[in-house]
This record gives sequence, C-alpha cells and structure tokens, in this order.
Amino acid sequence: MNVGIVGLGLIGGSLARAVKEMTEHTLYAYDISVPSMLAAKMVGSCDGELNEETLPLCDIVMISTYPQAAIDYVKANKENFKKGAVVIDCCGVKRVVCDALTDLAEENGFIFIGGHPMAGTQFWGFEHSRASLFKGASMILAPGHKISDINLLDKLRTFFLELGFGTLTITTPDDHDRIIAYTSQLAHIVSNAYVKSPTALNRKGFSAGSYRDMTRVAKLNVDMWTELFLENGDYLADEIDLLTENLKQYSEAIRANDEEKLKKLLQDGKDTKKQAG
Repeated sequence: MNVGIVGLGLIGGSLARAVKEMTEHTLYAYDISVPSMLAAKMVGSCDGELNEETLPLCDIVMISTYPQAAIDYVKANKENFKKGAVVIDCCGVKRVVCDALTDLAEENGFIFIGGHPMAGTQFWGFEHSRASLFKGASMILAPGHKISDINLLDKLRTFFLELGFGTLTITTPDDHDRIIAYTSQLAHIVSNAYVKSPTALNRKGFSAGSYRDMTRVAKLNVDMWTELFLENGDYLADEIDLLTENLKQYSEAIRANDEEKLKKLLQDGKDTKKQAG
C-alpha cells in the first residue's frame, strides 16, 4: 500500500517512522520545512517526496498539520487524491476540519475522516519524533458522516494496529471536541497557568513528582495550541469555568477553616476519580 504523510512534526514524523519501521508500505512525505524533509530522508523515514506525481498513488494520506493548514492542503489538492483514497487529518480538533472537508471529499471521489492519535510529549518537531510514540495508544477516528463500510473500518484498524496503536475509537466530531476539551486542552491550560505563580521561581528543592506531572505540558507549542483552543473555544471555556467554580469552593472552605466542607470536597474528588478511572 502507498501511504502519504503531510507534516513531519512530532506526530507526522512519528507516523512516518512507524510506517517505515513497522510495515512494508511505501511512504511519501511532505513538509514545508526543508530541514525536516532532509532529516526524514537521511534517517530513511520516507521513500520519496509527496508531490503532484506521488499523491495520486497514495491509498491513505495522513495530514499532521495545524487545522487550517490541513483544510487548505486538502482543498488545494482535492483533484489530485486517488479515487477512493482515505484522507485522515491528525489535528487536535475535529468539527472545523470535518465540516470543511467531508462533503468536499465526497464530491471529488475520495473519503475524508477526522483523526486524532492520542499520543504526544511536551516537545515538538521531527527531531523528537520516534516510531514507538503510539505504542498502546488510542487512535480516534471521527468521520463527518456515518461510515457503513465495514471493510474500510477493518482496513483502517489493521493499518493503525500495525503502527503500534492499541485501540481504535470511533466517535463523532462533536463528541471528540467536547471530550478532548476536558481530557487534553484543559490540562494544557491548567499546567500553563499553574506555573505562573511567583512561587514557581523558588520551588527548587521543594518539588517532586506531583509538580513535574502538573507542569510537564506547560512548555507547549504556543502557535499550535492557540489555534486549537480557539477552534474549540465553546467547549474549552465551559470546562475552564467549571474548574474555576470548583476551585473556588476549595478556597472558600480553607479560608473559612471549614474542616467538614473541605473533607467533603476532597472525598467527592476522590470518589469521582475512583469512578472515572
């Protein structure tokens, strides 16, 4: 099978490495960054460049860029995709991308599916990519329309399991964005805000695992996350507001020296964690 990858950052670069190291598929790649392309070629993470000649050969094309860049790429190449090819974006939001591209794909004879590999680190760029990044991870697929082709889903499941993913999760673009606002985006916001305390500058010698866990993703890719946060602003702002309300209850109980209220808040959080897993 011929596979195309657009974007060779952490996710796209890791996908490229995984395809080359774990499968027998032929891989064509493209990145706007010349150094990234050269690096991918030097380490053998692609068989050639993804361009107007090789794009029509690809059975699966994965686009690992910012959301608007993914939309722009598909629109610019809508007539160049192979008929019946599956195009999957790997952006962190799904509604804006699927709304723009699902019908466009159908009109031009290929299939577009929103995707989101649930893996990553606090680093970015091809230099931090690795084939093992997706080991055991969930690959989310969020088609804009319901997919009834069982053979297609089975083909995609087999493909992503080859790359090391542990599970394939099927959802809707709306459910993806609603849940990801809590599980991923809110965590990045909280981490980024948490380190803004002046105490952070004096924490050396006073911090352990809990501090490292809380601050790991504070050092984020500002441009990428700004776009993701704003594209999912409705759901994310709701989660931020709810967290703020919950934190205020803890603050009020502590300032009032209300032991019983504080115990109840802590017990509620403990029980919720046990239930949620």
